[in-house]
Amino acid sequence: MTTAAPVPTADLEAGHRKSEPCKACHGADGNATIPGTPSLAGQPVYFTHWQLIKFRDGRRKDPQMTPFATNLSDTDMADLAAFYASQRPQPRAAVTDPAKVEAGQQLASQHHCVSCHRPGLTGHEQIPRLAGQDLAYLLKLLRGFKAQTAGDLDGTMTTAAQPLSEADIENLAHYMAALPPVPGPSR
Repeated sequence: MTTAAPVPTADLEAGHRKSEPCKACHGADGNATIPGTPSLAGQPVYFTHWQLIKFRDGRRKDPQMTPFATNLSDTDMADLAAFYASQRPQPRAAVTDPAKVEAGQQLASQHHCVSCHRPGLTGHEQIPRLAGQDLAYLLKLLRGFKAQTAGDLDGTMTTAAQPLSEADIENLAHYMAALPPVPGPSR
């Protein structure tokens, strides 16, 4: 008979302490204010943890993030992910075009974005919250999926982005940025 080792519980206070180097870009509570930088507040635990793993092992590269993630332990990542999931996301300052928001809403429905990202694009488990995210970041990410320079765990987003035109990408990003950043029910 084998017994499984107990799964350690993430430590929110430790995550708060470990987030100190993250504050310069992502904000003290995970609500970033720098254009092009994602907010981490209210992101699902599994999503944030997987992103940190990908930065640590080189599957995701960023000149600012990679050096921070390189030396993170699994416990560090669990603590950080739990801390950021517990933070309340705030709306990002964005100037969105109402016509693009409306067109983006239609595209989100047409492309079944809620199938994975949930109604309101609030995210869950390993799927990110897109609602209320930074407009410049959303544009960069969608363009990266389209160009196949951004990767996700299973290739779903890379595949989903292929039929999108540049106008579609802009419309979707405006729609997502305009949504209220309410976190999903399961963290």
